[in-house]
Amino acid sequence: MKINPNKCVACGNCTYVCPMGAIYIDPKIKRATINRDECVECYACYNGLSTEHMNPSLVRMVRGLLQIGRIRFDPEPDVCPTAAFEPEDLQWPRVIRRAFSDPRATHESTGVQGRGTEEVKTNDVTNRVKHNEVGFTIEFGRPGVGVRLRDIQKMTWALAKAGVAFEKRNPFTSLMNDVSTGTLREDVLDEKVLSAIVEIKVSSDRTEEILKLVHEVEKEIDTVVCLGVGTRCDENGDEKVIAPILERNGYKLERAKTNLGVGRVTNSLLKNEAPSGGIQ
Repeated sequence: MKINPNKCVACGNCTYVCPMGAIYIDPKIKRATINRDECVECYACYNGLSTEHMNPSLVRMVRGLLQIGRIRFDPEPDVCPTAAFEPEDLQWPRVIRRAFSDPRATHESTGVQGRGTEEVKTNDVTNRVKHNEVGFTIEFGRPGVGVRLRDIQKMTWALAKAGVAFEKRNPFTSLMNDVSTGTLREDVLDEKVLSAIVEIKVSSDRTEEILKLVHEVEKEIDTVVCLGVGTRCDENGDEKVIAPILERNGYKLERAKTNLGVGRVTNSLLKNEAPSGGIQ
């Protein structure tokens, strides 16, 4: 993302929109400026601000006259009056920033918007987590903190050393050049994203081991780490294996999502015949 200095009038509205605090008013040029190293290409500024197409010279003149007369002027807080924001044609590896930060962007590796993964929310169809298994989603950077991929690698290194299975349909896995060690490609390590999710699964009896591992490694990472746990309920909709382990380790449980199996087709579809019922 760029701010066109010929259009910007330094109204400052955009500085409040950026979740990374990457936009500031440069006192030397008196224009809004983007810190490219901190910008995660989330497009919050471009998509979040309404735009007007006022003449920049006219706006600056009016603002200058008001300033001379010491007349306070409070512009609309959600408007860029001169449409100064101009998206760049992002190239590799910077395009990674938008893929993991803009919820409207689609990951090329998975075809899924957001952060590129459906996680275990579609487990009734995808069967990612099977019986006697537990799936973990380890999320970094949210809300509004961000994370460097180099820091996430500290976690994937530790997880790989513990012999976990990384989810193949997760876009972060595709950034690894060595899944067996959890090592990322060298050219992506310095990229910063708004949020990223690492997905793993292990057998149920390793739940406490993984909880402790994540807890130890997160101390070395300068961001927010959120942990999600997915497992299968029994035939009565209860879960009596993983829940006691989590509670014993000090986690207060909140059942976030329950999959009912309504996405799974149970009848065979014959050629040229419409399905009849067949979902549970």
